[in-house]
Amino acid sequence: MKMKAAVLRAMGLPAPYAQSRPLSIEEVELAPPGPGELRVRIRAAGLCHSDLSVVNGDRAWPMPIVLGHEAAAEVVEIGPGGSDLAIGDAVVMIFRPSCGTCLSCAGGRPALCAPGGESNGTGSLLGGYKRLSASGGRIGLDQQSDGLLNHHMGCSAFAQFATVSRRSLVRIDPGLSWDEAALFGCAVLTGAGAVFNTARMEPGARAAVVGLGGVGFSSLLAAAAGGARDIVAVDLLDSKLAIARSLGATHCFNAADPDVIQKVKDATSGGVDYAFEMAGSVKALDLAYKITARGGTTVTAGLPNPSQQWSIQAVSLIAEERTVKGSYIGSCVPARDVPRFVAMYRAGRLPVDRLLSERVPLADINQALDRLARGEAIRQIILTD
Repeated sequence: MKMKAAVLRAMGLPAPYAQSRPLSIEEVELAPPGPGELRVRIRAAGLCHSDLSVVNGDRAWPMPIVLGHEAAAEVVEIGPGGSDLAIGDAVVMIFRPSCGTCLSCAGGRPALCAPGGESNGTGSLLGGYKRLSASGGRIGLDQQSDGLLNHHMGCSAFAQFATVSRRSLVRIDPGLSWDEAALFGCAVLTGAGAVFNTARMEPGARAAVVGLGGVGFSSLLAAAAGGARDIVAVDLLDSKLAIARSLGATHCFNAADPDVIQKVKDATSGGVDYAFEMAGSVKALDLAYKITARGGTTVTAGLPNPSQQWSIQAVSLIAEERTVKGSYIGSCVPARDVPRFVAMYRAGRLPVDRLLSERVPLADINQALDRLARGEAIRQIILTD
């Protein structure tokens, strides 16, 4: 079938993106689903900093590629062999498919699925298949085409439709708006999961979030829901710090303040028990580590450029019994955690709807990239219809 999609053909074009237009809205061919796959209609897709990191070249992906990895969708076609999902089901897309059988999946850590990581890295669906091609090309189950396009994290959600692996979808109950549902595919899983799964933060703890985007704000909301007694918000924009205070932050500090580390320590009696770095910056990670108290845990999920290195005083890990943990997809089991976080939202404990910014037509996605790059938006929703 033919459809419209946002295609990136070259990384590293300069901002402003409204002028350089790295994402072109093109008519592309979408092949039907194979066994274990489904076709879904994209109802809402969130624009995430991970999308921007592909556009600006911080995270290299095979080109050309149809971007987008955080979305809510409706099942419209089922591949040969059937599925436990049904046509009309509402689903959230998951940006790291899990095979269910590798050692990581068998150990309850699907975020570390090796086959899922390999397929993402090659721009394919789980199993190595590609179902996208440039207009005029034809692609079938035999993968023969004169113009293959790559999939972004097995999703490629900045499009009207997507063919995806069943292992990239989690069914959700109807009734949640598409805009809200999209947030649970990345921002909420990553941010809230870092608090509840990676850190296992206990009630009464002191917490800090460094970097207030969709993921960082989700961590802040989760820290509040988890009963943190102090919640420190750190960002470069005072406008975001004002929002953080309205969402439950007890202390707010601008990261550009040369005394920010000491100010956090003074406000929290020596530092926080848990610091969450969500900015994708080594400077932010270093700040998060330095505001973590003795015996505390620093969690990082920001994904900086792979070339960046971080150095620490090694003895502090020992003498202060520190812990540094990476968190990918919030260490989540999506089939368990998406429904859990949705239930928390519906109960009023995780008000992630407060993170929604503009609703943007697909044709205006490059302007939305500029707002994201400037830090002016928390979560913009791309409308593909």
